[in-house]
Amino acid sequence: MSRRLAEVARKVGVSEATVSRVLNGKPGVSEQTREAVLTALDVLGYERPTKLRGERARLVGLVLPELQNPIFPAFAEVVGGALAQQGFTPVLCTQTAGGVSEADYVELLLGQQVSGIVFAGGHYAQRDATHGHYERLTGRNLPVVLINASIEELPFPRVSCDDQVAIEQAVGHLASLGHTRVGLVLGPVDHVPSERKLHAAQVAAQRLGLELGPQQVVRSAYSLESGQAAATRLLREGVTGIVCASDPLALGAIRAARRAGLRVPDDVSVVGYDDSAFMNCTEPPLTTVRQPIEPMGRAAIDLLVSQINGVAVPQEELLFEPELVVRGSTAPAPAQATRTA
Repeated sequence: MSRRLAEVARKVGVSEATVSRVLNGKPGVSEQTREAVLTALDVLGYERPTKLRGERARLVGLVLPELQNPIFPAFAEVVGGALAQQGFTPVLCTQTAGGVSEADYVELLLGQQVSGIVFAGGHYAQRDATHGHYERLTGRNLPVVLINASIEELPFPRVSCDDQVAIEQAVGHLASLGHTRVGLVLGPVDHVPSERKLHAAQVAAQRLGLELGPQQVVRSAYSLESGQAAATRLLREGVTGIVCASDPLALGAIRAARRAGLRVPDDVSVVGYDDSAFMNCTEPPLTTVRQPIEPMGRAAIDLLVSQINGVAVPQEELLFEPELVVRGSTAPAPAQATRTA
């Protein structure tokens, strides 16, 4: 007990006597100090006293599918900063292959008495994934916010980048450069943001007179290697422009073009999605559609904190406008499309 008191006291910057008063429910401690002591207990992994366990901690779970894609650390930075400004401590939960599942993280966070959870990418965006752990959160009336598109059945506020506008910008950019045969590298078939992107691309292609047949749409996992494999198939179809659903996929497409003896952008133009870190430092610098991470992350926390404070928030999806960032990976279509075997 004395070790726990000392550790919590150091973490908060108060005396051990103050920590003891909080743990024993004694008066003479400000509400701010009391909350800081309870949060320190949670962060340090100590159980709260039984009489205090029913209260939610000033902890907020941030559940991410991975950290290899630079967009997710970027969201974590924005969300963590916004939480800190509101007096909350983020608990980062990152899934790994064969490791702790999203459902396991939900149970862990519920055990920590978190005040709410923000999901940035996860099972909520996949129709065929398991969704029982979201029902658990609904049953507990825990404040939750989802970043980017989800299945329609979930009753949580959503903050999303407008996939339709993003693809219209990307496809329209290639069309303006004279590309008439384009290809798409998207996520899995049951992935809602990819569904939206595909529909928008089909509408844009029809309006702009572009060729976009079934063989020019390839589904992929979200990794550079998967992007390379998917783009290799598209290049065999003779496309001159490739639109990818993430920046790592786009980097994989550039690698595929080079392996096929093609030059980017002289022979093939490539467009990414996210404008994640260092995309202006690649060779060539990547043309991509920028997600407005800062306003999206801050809006997500505003919605979450409002729920925590008992304020009703709109259930309608908040759509944020993306921005096309033109760099060196796109150029006018070659005079004669190069076809690889």
